[in-house]
Amino acid sequence: MLERRVVVVVYAGAMALDITGPIEVFDTANRLLDPSGARYRVDFVSADAPLVHTSSGVVVQAAPLEAGQGPIDTLLVPGGWSLQNALRDRVLVSWIGGAAARSRRVASVCGGSFLLAEAGLLDGRRATTHWAYSEAMACRYPEVTVDAEPIFVWDGRFVTSAGVSTGIDMALALVEADHGAALALETARFLVLFLKRHGGQSQYSAVLDAQLADHPPIRAAQEWVLGNLHNPLSVAELARQANMSERNFARVFRREVGSTPGQYVERTRIARARELLETTELAISQIAGRCGFAAPETFFRSFARTLGLTPKEYRHRFQVISPAGLVDRHHERDRNPL
Repeated sequence: MLERRVVVVVYAGAMALDITGPIEVFDTANRLLDPSGARYRVDFVSADAPLVHTSSGVVVQAAPLEAGQGPIDTLLVPGGWSLQNALRDRVLVSWIGGAAARSRRVASVCGGSFLLAEAGLLDGRRATTHWAYSEAMACRYPEVTVDAEPIFVWDGRFVTSAGVSTGIDMALALVEADHGAALALETARFLVLFLKRHGGQSQYSAVLDAQLADHPPIRAAQEWVLGNLHNPLSVAELARQANMSERNFARVFRREVGSTPGQYVERTRIARARELLETTELAISQIAGRCGFAAPETFFRSFARTLGLTPKEYRHRFQVISPAGLVDRHHERDRNPL
């Protein structure tokens, strides 16, 4: 049976989801793969073997670093709250550098990119990390082009992802590269992910940005926006809904929401458009109108600027098929993993 060897480097204090998120993607892909497909074999290695305690208390059973000798398909390096200790571990950093030379590709989650950079693997390359640590990474490793915006960056055989859950998105991209988009999307659906995000998508989620504020007048304005996206939404109108002066409303809104009213309206329009692209067969021009964009061209520009994809490309990647179709396919294969 063909195998793709994934070696995960774990260390005391690593973040559990940085580890378990990607490996659950690989395991689910294995269960959905055609019998002739090359399956993923995951090995854990650590300088802290055999029992490695993650920051949340989850314990990972790992082999010593020496067990990671030989060819590696994918080397995976997680981040964690104890990253500073890991960066000072010269044995670990040196081992990562040597293992990377034996790997077809090297991937990191969150602060794991610091360990790759510490080993000199990212010099002259573009990389990302958690948005909260991107400035520190750029200062510490000036030879690395740090991009804080995307959820993961693929530069040559090196793939770096942003905070925590983006390791799942990155792993899905690796599955897509190995086995095609259909299996990656099917894997995402089985994991009940909201969507399979592409690497260029911003770390700042339009859906999260649409959450309502605690401040009652601002919350009232936000709720009005959600029910009136098809209408023009001026700052003056939002201020009236909040029963505030326009100037005071704009100041308080930015303090409570973290963006201007205009930015919030645009992100909320995009969030609704994403939902319609994923779940309906409406024409893109109809979606633009329902979401309040004055013209389809305005919608195209705003959507591409926010997500790095055109609406048509987004629909092609993320549109949800009927649940019955998915169930029928798995019944035919008789490979229900539950």
